[in-house]
Amino acid sequence: MCVVVPLQEALLCQRCSGRIITMAPSTKVLDGGWGWAIVVASFMAQLLAYGSPQSVGVLYPEWLHAFQEGKGTTAWVGSLVAGVGLVASPVCSACVDNFGARPVTIFSGVMVAGGLMLSAFAPNVQFLIFSYGIVVGLGCGLVYAATLTITCQYFDKRRGLALGIVTTGTSVGAFIYATAQNELIVLYGLNGCLLIIGALALNIMACAGFMRPLYMPRYYLKQKAALERDTEEQLFEKPQTNELNTTTGSTSTSPEKTLTAKELLITIHTKDLAIQTEKQKGSFLSGLAIMKVIKKKQQAYSRYMHSMYEILQDQAMVAFCFAVFLFSLGAFPPVLFIEDVAQSEGLIEGVSVIPLVSIGAIATCVGKLVLGILVDIRWINSIYLYAFTMFAGGVVLLLLPITKTYMGLQILSALLGFFSGNWSLTSYITTKIVGLDRLTQAHGILMFFGGLGIMLGPPIVGWFFDWTQSYDLAFYFSGSCVLLGGFILSVLTLPCWNRKPSENHRPEVNYTSNCDKVASVA
Repeated sequence: MCVVVPLQEALLCQRCSGRIITMAPSTKVLDGGWGWAIVVASFMAQLLAYGSPQSVGVLYPEWLHAFQEGKGTTAWVGSLVAGVGLVASPVCSACVDNFGARPVTIFSGVMVAGGLMLSAFAPNVQFLIFSYGIVVGLGCGLVYAATLTITCQYFDKRRGLALGIVTTGTSVGAFIYATAQNELIVLYGLNGCLLIIGALALNIMACAGFMRPLYMPRYYLKQKAALERDTEEQLFEKPQTNELNTTTGSTSTSPEKTLTAKELLITIHTKDLAIQTEKQKGSFLSGLAIMKVIKKKQQAYSRYMHSMYEILQDQAMVAFCFAVFLFSLGAFPPVLFIEDVAQSEGLIEGVSVIPLVSIGAIATCVGKLVLGILVDIRWINSIYLYAFTMFAGGVVLLLLPITKTYMGLQILSALLGFFSGNWSLTSYITTKIVGLDRLTQAHGILMFFGGLGIMLGPPIVGWFFDWTQSYDLAFYFSGSCVLLGGFILSVLTLPCWNRKPSENHRPEVNYTSNCDKVASVA
């Protein structure tokens, strides 16, 4: 008699005659059907979560007026809400991996809505940094990881299209919320606006209801293993190398050869310690079993750290990390300060029908799509395309201080938003540099640098204004950072540096092997 149990890396796991045979999920559930409901739900979840944080530039002048703090201190609110989710992306991905997309999305809806509503009662900027910057920022990071993971699970051949539709939810949300928040502030004030926006964010939990899982999360597997351990001790044990059968139609392979460093860390779980010590309880061999498991864990972590070290030894990868850091440091502050620039320069009175933040958000959406199409052209080098967007973005930033008309700011906001769409190229370039096997670790490092730049950029620009009482020097600094990043990336990736031969060939980027990689790329 066969016992069927769901596993995370295979939809069905059948135990027959003491052996475990894994079978791949049916292809009938992929690339259509309920998957399009997942796409719509994920799109709406990102729209509701990122709408206010992506248009935080509309709220920034109101906070300056309400709390009468320096622009550098107040800027921490907008920088943290955008950067915390990126820096904490490995933690967010681990939560989705262990608990599933639906519970994580529900919890993130509570965090985003709760943080927005708490911000309405903030007595000072320090409280606002916690409630809006950290709580809402972490909630957005959880939403992003959960929505991309569940979309990856439901799509294979059309995964790129599905992910493209889902990720545009952030830009569409910024466009809608920028105008909506302006109107709500006029009608109900700043606190009333935050309460209404927070109430709308509760609908993220409704979006989670559509996220029917295809794979059993690891947390539930642990609970099931604990319940069935008495009757089926061997059911959840890892099979030996010679007993492992892969998906039907494929050949048997050794786990030591196929597992990456990150996957090896995941497979070595504390349940090994519990199983071995339970079997050898009361015997002198229990101590040896504990030492064996600890040694196995140490070996896995050493392999993981060695893999990280090898990634950072790649000159092109280091140059790309610096480029992303400098671009984030220089290009993100205008998103936060552009509305205040227009008001402080007297270029607009009152509230604009279409804020500058909305113009930049739509331009970013267009930039993601256009740059994504250009990078698929075989004769276009993706690294140099990214460097070109940095040079162009740096020039736009240098033009901001000399622009004295509102129409000029609108044009520059659209151009800067378009070139900021180069974020859609990061996963592709990372894969080209380090390969698909190391994409998870390398992109995690890259997002850390990007998040660090986003968190530091607005406070630095705000401090420049507090020091000089003008944005001119601040934007010159931002433009110089972006141009420096483009120069570093262009020079350090020249062919004369004798890069590896495999890096000169265009790889076939195919994100179908592991959904965890797409979650980490988020």
